[in-house]
Amino acid sequence: MPGIDPTATESRLSNPDPTVAVLQNDLTSESVPLARRFRALFSLKHVASQSPGPQATAAIEAIAAAFTSPSALLKHELAYCLGQTKNLVAVPFLRAVLEDKSEDAMCRHEAAEALGALGDLGSLGILKKMKDDEQEPVVVRETCDIAVDRIQWAHSENRNTETLKPSDFASIDPAPPMPLASDTPSIPNLQKALLDTSLPLFQRYRAMFALRDLASPPDLATAEAAVHALASGFADPSALFRHEVAFVFGQLSHPASIPALLSVLENRREESMVRHEAAEALGSLGEEPGVEDMLKQFLDDPEQVVRDSVIVALDMAEYEKNGDMEYATVPATVVA
Repeated sequence: MPGIDPTATESRLSNPDPTVAVLQNDLTSESVPLARRFRALFSLKHVASQSPGPQATAAIEAIAAAFTSPSALLKHELAYCLGQTKNLVAVPFLRAVLEDKSEDAMCRHEAAEALGALGDLGSLGILKKMKDDEQEPVVVRETCDIAVDRIQWAHSENRNTETLKPSDFASIDPAPPMPLASDTPSIPNLQKALLDTSLPLFQRYRAMFALRDLASPPDLATAEAAVHALASGFADPSALFRHEVAFVFGQLSHPASIPALLSVLENRREESMVRHEAAEALGSLGEEPGVEDMLKQFLDDPEQVVRDSVIVALDMAEYEKNGDMEYATVPATVVA
């Protein structure tokens, strides 16, 4: 992986925090079941997202150590989690993934999105270069385009003048929701912006996340209409855009999204990065009747990333049914 000296990484991790060491062992071991590795990853993300310090740095380095895995699904999730840490220690690892042209495009796209989530001004140069490079995969170019706009927005004066609806979600999104123009945002107007391919992707994403926030909580008067408006985005020509709609449905866990998500997962002509996101979104709806049976139909799917996503989704469904406090691993060192 360009830009990272593996031996330097190993030396930094030779005496990590004991909790991090347990989680890293699970995350990086190819003999550990994938679902357990994902739980370890989300535990490390929690540690890495705490106030900057030695433990947070160790957790970021532990996450990055798993980029040697052959699993594109896991590596794409590593990049996502690093982007959620609000910690610029993650930047060199993400840039290395983005610049590695031998890496899966799904992972590289997620690395670009993560750099945008971190608001890293130092990455603007490489992101601008890649968004205009016609030799790059479309999904990478489109993500770099959105990441550039997000970083510029994050450091703009306009950000301080915008009024945004308080969100139920703690995630750092690829784009903020549309600013509030009134107390009652129009779902038809947001849907129009969502589907308008003449607009920059960043603006369309802003409409997407505004609709998401109008669909939460699920008993909100606008929720079901907002879900149906979002589902119309599955007809978009951009695989990146379609995958983000599925991701949003995973956040919402609204039962009204199940038919659209199942339709995406069933479509063998759909891009695997979209189908995988639909599978995981269905996993977040694991308490709903019939969802687990839907997912089990795809355990032998021809696409590896879809099969892996179904395994993780079924684990998420089990977590939802059990009512666990957090989708994570709690090492013995934590409870001792």
